[in-house]
Amino acid sequence: MTPNSENSTHIPYFDEEAVRRVLTYETLIAAMEYALADFSAGKVVQPVRSILPVAEHHGFFGVMPAVYGDIMGAKLVTLYPRNAHTALPTHQGIIALLSATTGEPLAMMDGRLITEMRTAAVTAVATKYLSEPESKILAILGSGVQARAHFAALRCVRQFEEVRVWSRTASHAQSLAEEIGATAMSAEDAVRDADVVVTVTHSSEPILFGKWLKSGALVNAVGAVGATNREVDDAVMQGAVVVDSREAAKVEAGEILMSGANVYAELGEIVGCTKVKPTAERAVFKSLGLAVEDLAAARLVLQASGLT
Repeated sequence: MTPNSENSTHIPYFDEEAVRRVLTYETLIAAMEYALADFSAGKVVQPVRSILPVAEHHGFFGVMPAVYGDIMGAKLVTLYPRNAHTALPTHQGIIALLSATTGEPLAMMDGRLITEMRTAAVTAVATKYLSEPESKILAILGSGVQARAHFAALRCVRQFEEVRVWSRTASHAQSLAEEIGATAMSAEDAVRDADVVVTVTHSSEPILFGKWLKSGALVNAVGAVGATNREVDDAVMQGAVVVDSREAAKVEAGEILMSGANVYAELGEIVGCTKVKPTAERAVFKSLGLAVEDLAAARLVLQASGLT
């Protein structure tokens, strides 16, 4: 179903294809920069997301509301890891948008693709601000939807000469490597000498170890969410840790909570120039995902469709 503008009594709905037609990484990355800076500057009203377990079906249901400028809304998102063995995505959701001025409902839209793209776009922002400009080697640990999205987004901010991929399923790594022109190899070999490392797996235990990393590397830890889940070990977390939200990190970032790492800054503080780029041996960006990112992406869809 595509947006319905013929009957003003109907709230328009943007399905995934409608979102895909108008959302690009170039515009999305810029929007994420503004959203992150505004969030860290206190211009966004947003609680830490609520997550309800759906234990019977091994899933999770998240509610992510925010008020951001002239719009407000919420993403209702589900995570069902067992969908990885089916035709359904592991992450699904919908986004409801309303006017912050009048409370009037503006639109509904599919949230799966927005979640996919804005997650990778935020990592691209982190890579733009935290990695060395001359970074040439990218290592991606993971081979699913986010691995592909991150490859696409990070190419917008850095000119990588070599891309390496690893997956717990070797055939998946090989398939991804052939698709994007990368090389499949072991996790350790992929990370050795890499300038930028991205972890985008469903692992709840470390798959990246600090002893593998070169000095000056940037680690984007994206896949694990929850107080008891982690993709990287304590040695990785000895670098300068940057987060999207300090409040969210206190309850959702297993890598930080389990290692006892200190948070150096929010990414929005660095983007907004209230904190300088860290000078530690390595930087670690711990991504959790924020409602304001979803709203900023959804606003782009509305603008491209002429509804704002």
